[in-house]
Amino acid sequence: MKIKDQLREFTTQKRGLLATNFYNLETLQGVLKAASALNEPIILQLTQSSIDYMGLNTAVAMGRAALEQYGVKGWIHLDHGGSVDLAQACLDAGFDSVMIDGSELPFEENVKITQEVVKRAHKYGAHVEAELGYVAKLGQSHEHQGFTTAEEASTFVEQTGVDALAISIGTAHGFYKEEPKLQFDLLTEIAAVTPATLVLHGSSGVPEAQLREAISKGICKVNLATEIKNIFMKTLQQLLKENEEIDLRKVFPKATESVTSLVTKKLEIMKNEQ
Repeated sequence: MKIKDQLREFTTQKRGLLATNFYNLETLQGVLKAASALNEPIILQLTQSSIDYMGLNTAVAMGRAALEQYGVKGWIHLDHGGSVDLAQACLDAGFDSVMIDGSELPFEENVKITQEVVKRAHKYGAHVEAELGYVAKLGQSHEHQGFTTAEEASTFVEQTGVDALAISIGTAHGFYKEEPKLQFDLLTEIAAVTPATLVLHGSSGVPEAQLREAISKGICKVNLATEIKNIFMKTLQQLLKENEEIDLRKVFPKATESVTSLVTKKLEIMKNEQ
């Protein structure tokens, strides 16, 4: 099944599809052990920095091999692609989906760059995600609010033909200093005027009740990254304080298990069972 079809199906069912970033073999295994145990589909995401770290072809091959090994239905997606060239490289490498993030550009420029990626990606049968509105990135202020409007979302999707749209309804990347308050009325308005799959970035730290309500009101793809990095590294740091083991094959598995536990909880939320 193509990612677009799975997202459409889950949107209709008011279910979420979890999209997790991975950074190395251990975080990849941690994610897929959870998905396999629950028999849940998953999107594996790679950012520019992760691609630079692992190598594009190595990262894709590792993701594909691990999906097969664990028997998980999944797709590989470029997260926050910053250029047409990067999107093209990922399409050539066999990505199922690419994101072009022109959210910090003027509206017209965001439309233009998204149109170009859509044109290229659809030749590969690939899925495209874009972003509209201000979702603070790591290091950026959470104080500024630039919510996506329903009118802009409708116009943007119509002009670009994009498959999925990440919207700003009160989330931010990284951890929150105080509990976020998602704009559910705004989400409902946006969902009513666009056929694109709606995406929630910055889910790390969003309370379960708000995630469930967001899914019920139209969000389908839910991104998870910061919490994965955090729990893996915090577990590893604690382990290294308590022993002098030099065999990483004995130390890393416990950090991997912590990722599995986290992703298991998130996948249960995605089912949105009351």
